Amino acid sequence: MNMNLTPTDSHFTRRNFIKSGGAIVAGLATARLAPTETLAAAGGAKTVTVSPQKIAALTRWPRYGAAEKNRLHELIDSNKFYDELPLFEKEWQDYTQAPFVKAHMNGSSALTSMYFALDLPAGSEVMVPTYTFFSTCLTMRFSNLVPIFIDIDPKTACFDLEDAKRKLTPQTKAVEAMHSWGLPCEMDLICDWAKEKGLVPLEDAAHAHGASMKGKKMGAWGQMGIYSYQTSKVMPAVEGGMGMYQTREYYERAAAFGHYEAPVKFAKDSPVRAYEGTGFGQKYRMHPFAAAVARMQLKGLDQMNALVEKNVRAMNDRLTQLPGLTEPRCRPDQKRVYYHASMLFVDFKKLGFSRDALIKALTAEGVRASFWDYPEQHKLKIYSEAKWWHHAPKIPETMPGGEYVNANHIFLPLIYGEAPELIEQYIKAFEKVWARRDQLKKS
Repeated sequence: MNMNLTPTDSHFTRRNFIKSGGAIVAGLATARLAPTETLAAAGGAKTVTVSPQKIAALTRWPRYGAAEKNRLHELIDSNKFYDELPLFEKEWQDYTQAPFVKAHMNGSSALTSMYFALDLPAGSEVMVPTYTFFSTCLTMRFSNLVPIFIDIDPKTACFDLEDAKRKLTPQTKAVEAMHSWGLPCEMDLICDWAKEKGLVPLEDAAHAHGASMKGKKMGAWGQMGIYSYQTSKVMPAVEGGMGMYQTREYYERAAAFGHYEAPVKFAKDSPVRAYEGTGFGQKYRMHPFAAAVARMQLKGLDQMNALVEKNVRAMNDRLTQLPGLTEPRCRPDQKRVYYHASMLFVDFKKLGFSRDALIKALTAEGVRASFWDYPEQHKLKIYSEAKWWHHAPKIPETMPGGEYVNANHIFLPLIYGEAPELIEQYIKAFEKVWARRDQLKKS
């Protein structure tokens, strides 16, 4: 979504021009359809004629090739497996400009280590979005921390700072944002508020490989941040994770929690050096094969992100001219990436038909449209049972932002190759369905 603008750049951009002519564009899109054209769901011709095999090839993920295969073979032949870990850590540190980084076996272990590194009194509260993966919330219990569930902004699906301000308590010690679907949270505002209130800002950047704001990579805004390299992620290594740290103290505690070999490498005056040979009891080393794959993926990360963004823009700049169809808001100084799919918001109440009816109509036209309601953590059983917690989390009665996003979104597949024909057919399928949306109201 990023247009590489700053807040002071001219407002006369291609996108604003498109938006200003939205009604005209949408009207023309509808007008050029033949009055007798019938929805495929009602027996008409299917709009998307690109072969399923070609679509599968364009949307396949993860994508590995000769670089990954060759590096794995080289690593096996070298018999120097563990050299791969510091190599990857150095390359990731150079890419993100984080002061300290540590590879972990997955994002969940990086989160567990991060919460341990906070070194907070038992019962301390950490603000965390309810719209997130369970590890973001659940792993904090191993450090006797307690989640405060925060809603998301219905226009971004990201951390709602205003909701956090309402839920601040004297026990709140940290605030963690997750960059949903690769869209950066407004970390400048979150960090400013955290500093004002004496809170530690944290980041879950598991969706956001390559994303940035004001030129700073996500994961480098908070005092600590984490990434995941699981197979569905923007930079997949099948499994793997990374911790990012702004201070040596956080880095050493987090590293020593899951890496018994780390303390001996620290300065002699480090308080963690004394735990040489044991660390703090866990073993979270990233597999060298995963590090090898991640290194090769990192080399092509920006190029792949740019191609995906180009394809999303080619589609969304047209689709968002249709009534009731929008995309998550992205600030001009944010550079987002796309994890898993392209999310679109659909105001079903305004349009007067159901999501099931829309998915059925688009699928019949050949569009691979879907939806997936993100499990809201505060609704899950483990948070309501006091025996798992130092003190029981407070369960909010309602989370209107998360509920709206879950009920009013659809996903379109990301396209990882040049595909102007497929993009144009997807757009025409949407325009055809929108031109016949009165039929959907009756379905």
